[in-house]
Amino acid sequence: MQHNNNQNVSFANEPYRDPDFTINFKAPFNAEPRQDVLVQQFITPTEKFYVRNHAPVPDINGESYALKVDGLVGNPLILSLSDIKNKFEKVTINASIQCAGNRRTMMSEYKKVRGVGWGIASLSTASWSGCRLKDILEYAKVFTKTEGALHAVFWGLDFGCPEDNGKPYGSSITMEKAMDLDGDVLLAYEMNGEPLPRDHGYPLRVIAPGIIGARSVKWLDKVTVSSQESESFFQRRDYKIFHNGVDWNNVEKYWDKTPSLQELSIQSAICIPAPNSTLYLPFTITGYATSGGGRKVERVDISLDGGETWDYAELMGEDKGVCNKYWSWVLFKYTITQLPQLQNKDHQKIRLVCRAWDSASNTQPKDVKDIWNLRGVMNNCWHFVDITVLNQSIKNKL
Repeated sequence: MQHNNNQNVSFANEPYRDPDFTINFKAPFNAEPRQDVLVQQFITPTEKFYVRNHAPVPDINGESYALKVDGLVGNPLILSLSDIKNKFEKVTINASIQCAGNRRTMMSEYKKVRGVGWGIASLSTASWSGCRLKDILEYAKVFTKTEGALHAVFWGLDFGCPEDNGKPYGSSITMEKAMDLDGDVLLAYEMNGEPLPRDHGYPLRVIAPGIIGARSVKWLDKVTVSSQESESFFQRRDYKIFHNGVDWNNVEKYWDKTPSLQELSIQSAICIPAPNSTLYLPFTITGYATSGGGRKVERVDISLDGGETWDYAELMGEDKGVCNKYWSWVLFKYTITQLPQLQNKDHQKIRLVCRAWDSASNTQPKDVKDIWNLRGVMNNCWHFVDITVLNQSIKNKL
């Protein structure tokens, strides 16, 4: 939703940020790296990792920090950061985090939507270390599903979210996800081998891989096991997808009928070359692809003619075998050495297109109009980049 002014909220104590970020909203801070920078490495450098905040960044003392675990548990807990590090096994996973609003700006260009504008770089990949949420919940003697334990509800310490009347950010995931050993939900205290920076949730945050980034709550204050999903604005009145007949005049009757977004869709985007580039042959297309639910990206297709014909891109990612969950993106590249339509011309305008496929044979829809929704979430239509290719051989003859 749109950000409202709140005179009681101060952004005077924000952390340092990379000056190279593309800033989409200043306060609260929302920014993404340059798209060419995004795909330079499989693991995103911490300072280049996109930032999605809903309120001022809290400045938390890790020595006095305490995590509360309550609700449908037999042994409510209050755990210090030291308790979490020393009492529970440390687990490390590579996982991409992606905002549900990634590529929102493109959807808004088709038809106006509400929300912070995002290009194609509101996702990043890091190495996360922490304890399993499952281990802490078992230590708390969590109730069973038949006893009503259906949702793990998270609350942050980032007070001042204007959308929720100054409350901190909140969200939830299903207990099925939370308690799945292969679901890899972490309470993370390290990012890329170092303590979490403030912008990314110090001292403790949720990492719920394979689902939208909105569920990976930062600056974690409390975990409540509940029979109901989070009552937070961001669970009940945001991050839901409707058909294009729902607008702000009639949406109220659909909020409670529509499920909250969880798993991410299959997604890909071209990061290099940039739109409207002018290039000589040969050149290389570079981008990323990712999917939700731990599904492996099996292939990325590239078209040089707007989607009429396709070829396979080369993938660069993890290979865990068929029985493992894939939480990280793959990077792809495709080198163009010749272009038949350029023959006997001094230049040729072409439309580059990419689309990805995952292990469940999910692929991206062609047109943004088919998935338009008033919140501008989950835009995963084909990604295209229009460029001009110059004929070097004709230039050399001049």
